[in-house]
Amino acid sequence: MPARLITIEGIDGAGKTTLAAALHEALGARGIDAVLLREPGGVALAERIRALVKDPELEIADRAEALLYAASRAQLVASRVTPALAAGRWVLLDRYLDSSLAYQGAGRALGIEAVRAINDFATAGLVADRTLLLAIDPAAGRARRGGRGERPDRLEREADEFFASVAAAYAELAAAEPARIRTLDATRPPRELLAAALDELADLL
Repeated sequence: MPARLITIEGIDGAGKTTLAAALHEALGARGIDAVLLREPGGVALAERIRALVKDPELEIADRAEALLYAASRAQLVASRVTPALAAGRWVLLDRYLDSSLAYQGAGRALGIEAVRAINDFATAGLVADRTLLLAIDPAAGRARRGGRGERPDRLEREADEFFASVAAAYAELAAAEPARIRTLDATRPPRELLAAALDELADLL
């Protein structure tokens, strides 16, 4: 079976991490050798960048933020993603390029194509074979985040208007690339959401 890059996207609180873990387990049960990674993170350098971009005590300029995410992604792709794919493994990524397009391109109003350009360079043009977009109303996502009882990170402190822009950008990206990006209702129970995700990957399995 060919190696595949599967990415999971959505605004904060959509349930990406939960689905990623469940999907990783489900693929393993089907005999698929898959590695599960997160963004930003996955390797030492990227984890350090993760700490920076999430730190609510830091003031980071919008362009610097976009470049930090791209740098983190470049290291993860070079160190983990590309080698895994070359070895014939599947890669599941909790966030990837579309996050930057939605958050920095739209949310920060830097321009989707400008952000796409720096990330194409960072990833050497590596594109996901399939992207699962978890769609949820921004208010519901915020309520879920609040229920975790965790201190909000730097991005999670943004206003509702910011997340509305991000969610709208995700919807536009999905409309532009329906073959790659499959939209799932993030409000469905976890088991139903996992089943829907597997349905959207059926042609790749």
